[in-house]
Amino acid sequence: MEVIAKARHIRMSPKKVRLIVDLVRGMDVDKASAQLRFYRKAAARPVSKLLDSAIANAEHNFKLSAGNLYIKKATVDGGPVLKRWRARAFGRAAGIKKRSCHITIVLEERSVAGSPKAVAAAVVPAPAKGGSASGGKGGTQPKKTSSKEKKAGGAKSKTK
Repeated sequence: MEVIAKARHIRMSPKKVRLIVDLVRGMDVDKASAQLRFYRKAAARPVSKLLDSAIANAEHNFKLSAGNLYIKKATVDGGPVLKRWRARAFGRAAGIKKRSCHITIVLEERSVAGSPKAVAAAVVPAPAKGGSASGGKGGTQPKKTSSKEKKAGGAKSKTK
């Protein structure tokens, strides 16, 4: 069961928030929460609040245990940009872009390690594509020569 939490119109640059989100993507929620609590970046605070909200949604709305949850997907998308200007020398103006972002976190329960699909995938390796590894039929293919090489009588020799 997927649990989705979104924070929209956060007044931080998406590039700065992505640094934090990339750090915790794929982690268990307990480890991610501890990591965010001690990370010294301003963007860690809204991501931590959103993660806590997603955990609360999972526990309250879907009756899931927080111990089995992990961050399946976390994205940071650009939001609306506020355009301002700043006075510069000789009567000019320079543009300033005040960026915002939308953060989305998707949590999911970890599957049990002893499930039939996990056991089957661990025991039976996937077949190799393109022939067998034992060197049976199929071997190497002869090199194809182009029409120019055929007219010239084989491989071209390098001359200086």
